Amino acid sequence: MNVVASKGAANGSRTVLITGVSKGLGRALAVEMAKRGHTVIGCSRSQDKLTSLQSELSDKHLFLSADVSSNSSVQELARVVMEKKGVPDIIVNNAGVINNNNKLWEVPAEEFDSVVDTNVKGVANVLRHFIPLMLKRDPGPATGIIVNMSSGWGRSGAAHVAPYCASKWAVEGLTRSVAKELPKDMATVALNPGVIHTDMLVSCFGPQNMDSYPEPRVWAVKAATMILHLTPADNGASLTV
Repeated sequence: MNVVASKGAANGSRTVLITGVSKGLGRALAVEMAKRGHTVIGCSRSQDKLTSLQSELSDKHLFLSADVSSNSSVQELARVVMEKKGVPDIIVNNAGVINNNNKLWEVPAEEFDSVVDTNVKGVANVLRHFIPLMLKRDPGPATGIIVNMSSGWGRSGAAHVAPYCASKWAVEGLTRSVAKELPKDMATVALNPGVIHTDMLVSCFGPQNMDSYPEPRVWAVKAATMILHLTPADNGASLTV
């Protein structure tokens, strides 16, 4: 595999890989990054929504069906990304799921497993296959920045979402540990997006009073600016949009 820096690095544009782009924060961030002239690579399990997003944006961008909870699926994703776009400058591990509101002992085992498989193993799978590519990249002005989406519930606890809280606490710990393993020209951070009006929030709080929370497209403007300004000096940080 011939590892090269992304094609946009020299002219100031970046190549940004975002997982979970089919809806919510991932889709909004993909659209915002594309608006700013950056090349977006996105993945999700929903081919219909990927096709819709591809038609909304230009052919400059690449959207692929992948399941981050599957190591082999992410391995294939990395192969295709390298073949078509080269090494991403920025990776945003956004794909995530939440359990239905329930006391821990009433959460079915398979539902708990699904949360951990996507939110924790999914992040680890992406890191496993993309960090080695970033390490081998040609020297250039762009650095390897990895953003692992966390949550306020990755820094505190809440009733009825224990599996989700546990998964996001794991993301925080994973991020801090991997930060100590990266070279000085790379960074990984845990990013709490804040409280945003998404399907995930509705599943927790219900549809009432959602008007008080910002829409994903509003959030994405701030989040994109923050992510694009991350540097190796931020390595290991726990940040909030």
